[in-house]
Amino acid sequence: MHFPRVAGTCTIGIVSDIHYAGAAEHLRGNDYEFRTLTNPLLRFILRLHRRFIWLHQPLDQNHLLDRFLENGTKFDYAVANGDYSCNTAFVGVSDEASRESARECLEKLRKTFGERLRLTVGDHELGKTSFLGGRGGMRLASWRHVREGLGLAGFWRLEIGKYVLLGVVSSLIALPVYEPDTLPEERPEWAKLRQEHLAEIRKAFVELRAGQKVLLFCHDPSALPFLWREEAIRSRVNQIEQTVIGHLHSNLILRQGRILAGMPRITFLGHTATRISSALREARHWRPFKVRLCPSLAGLELLKDGGYLTARLDPQGVDPVQFQLHSVPRNKPLA
Repeated sequence: MHFPRVAGTCTIGIVSDIHYAGAAEHLRGNDYEFRTLTNPLLRFILRLHRRFIWLHQPLDQNHLLDRFLENGTKFDYAVANGDYSCNTAFVGVSDEASRESARECLEKLRKTFGERLRLTVGDHELGKTSFLGGRGGMRLASWRHVREGLGLAGFWRLEIGKYVLLGVVSSLIALPVYEPDTLPEERPEWAKLRQEHLAEIRKAFVELRAGQKVLLFCHDPSALPFLWREEAIRSRVNQIEQTVIGHLHSNLILRQGRILAGMPRITFLGHTATRISSALREARHWRPFKVRLCPSLAGLELLKDGGYLTARLDPQGVDPVQFQLHSVPRNKPLA
């Protein structure tokens, strides 16, 4: 599909971690994450984490998407950087309720932006094991629904003057980290999908022309160290002006991740601790990608720091991209 080059400054609206809850997911209740935990201490800890730190009412934030869409006419393009549902069954959009949430969210985005929209795949689309309790994981059925039912492209590319915008699937790239979340019988197919996806990304970097600049969109920064290991990408990493990530929800978490970069891998506190510490051990390789976080719309309960980004770029590539964070108030509109 052809997109005309933009004369003058181009503004891109960037939103991530929308976590939209359709009717069926909403019925599961805001305690879906800890309600079934049999260990009362773990249940209490997770309840406190949700109430005071992460997000108290995760299924009641749909109105924040409308706040972003109200500004849609100000953007020449829009990028949504993954996590469209709340993934309340922890198996991605292979779960019918999560799929319906994602579909409603995507319909709103597509209605507002049409062909100006680019959509990145997040970990909530494919599934991941719950923070506590060991439920769920990545499912191949979710990948099929992502591609065929929801119409997400996986890898995408958009050229605006001297800028090349690239969107990648972080869960595929970081499969060595996420592999314990997959079913053993599905791992060969996941490995094949990963190699196909890496081949697409390599090709895009090899085909870059001198003077072109890249804006990379990658939901989970855990994928970046694996991109760094690819010679075709590493040799052209100086052409990446910025990498926009999501997943971490708040710049507070990003700052902590940078502080903990290189930490030892923890293997004795369960699956989630192993996955997170493995990612942080490699976080020193984020630096060459010039990471910038697009927070979740809701942000952290602790800071109420949710919002979205705008990127103003000069298609001629003379001036660097100017990013701005726009806060989104949590309060619901009056009925």
